[in-house]
Amino acid sequence: MTADDGSGERRATSATARARRSAASGRKTAAAKPNPGERRRGPQPGVTFGTISQPAPPPEATTESAERPSRAGRNLPAAIGVGLGLGAVIVATLFLYRPSFAYLVAAAALTGCFELSRALRSAEIRVTLAPLMVGAGAVLVAAWTRGPSGLVLATTITLVAVVLWRIADGAAGYARDVAASALLLLYVPTLAAFAVLLAHPSDGAARILAFAATVVCSDTGGYATGVLFGKHPLAPVVSKAKTWEGFAGSVLACSAAGILFLTLTFHEAWWTGLLFGLAIVVTATLGDLGESMIKRDLDIKDMGNLLPGHGGIMDRLDSMLPCAAVAYLLLSAFAPA
Repeated sequence: MTADDGSGERRATSATARARRSAASGRKTAAAKPNPGERRRGPQPGVTFGTISQPAPPPEATTESAERPSRAGRNLPAAIGVGLGLGAVIVATLFLYRPSFAYLVAAAALTGCFELSRALRSAEIRVTLAPLMVGAGAVLVAAWTRGPSGLVLATTITLVAVVLWRIADGAAGYARDVAASALLLLYVPTLAAFAVLLAHPSDGAARILAFAATVVCSDTGGYATGVLFGKHPLAPVVSKAKTWEGFAGSVLACSAAGILFLTLTFHEAWWTGLLFGLAIVVTATLGDLGESMIKRDLDIKDMGNLLPGHGGIMDRLDSMLPCAAVAYLLLSAFAPA
């Protein structure tokens, strides 16, 4: 090999090395330059775009208002809207065509029977629903057409039908299922029938309004004072939301409503209205606590979700049902038709 050949080979090798270094330097420069495609993308939270920095908003800032519950633990606007709607329907049935109020009560009672039977089924309690639903309708019809005697007779026949119907399903859990079915019969359609009895006389519209408005005053007065001043639980084992302060507000509201209705509408002595209001507030509170105990025993929050802001029909009937019976008895004594 000549000297010229060796020198040429060295020069070729040196040129190849310089080309490789140049290519590597070009790749580093390209990697250091921003990607034009990325700069064309819209601003991203927490990423600098041009000269404007857009920090990502904290998660709690965007979800706090949506997830913040009310002190009452329910959707208050929806509850108010549903309550006003139900009140309008009740007033319309009473003053446009009074027998339609009985149909409204029947629809509510049948829905309540279905909700409660479904809740009991979650605890493996088999309610004899078929005879109960038929019997519930019969109880309400008998109350409207035959009065208290028809109510008693229809309830007794339905109870016998429930006991006999359950025999076909065997002995396992028989006593438990029959007891639950009897409780449902007495709790929902039988107590609801007293509202039908209230509406039947010629002044039935006034009687229903006195009963329903006083119960609403109990709920509203207890809710307002409980939210504003409630500190001492009334029955913490059953319901942590109820307070003695709320109960005091219910007592004041119901007493005022009872006195106004009995004196202005039925022209009775003021003390009869006071007794009426006190009886309603005690009964409404016990009815609410009783249904809360059933739900706690079954480990459920609401009986259903039919009424936004309220839950199910039974979550609205819990205080109305026992108060209907008390209102019928007291108004029959204080202001007989």
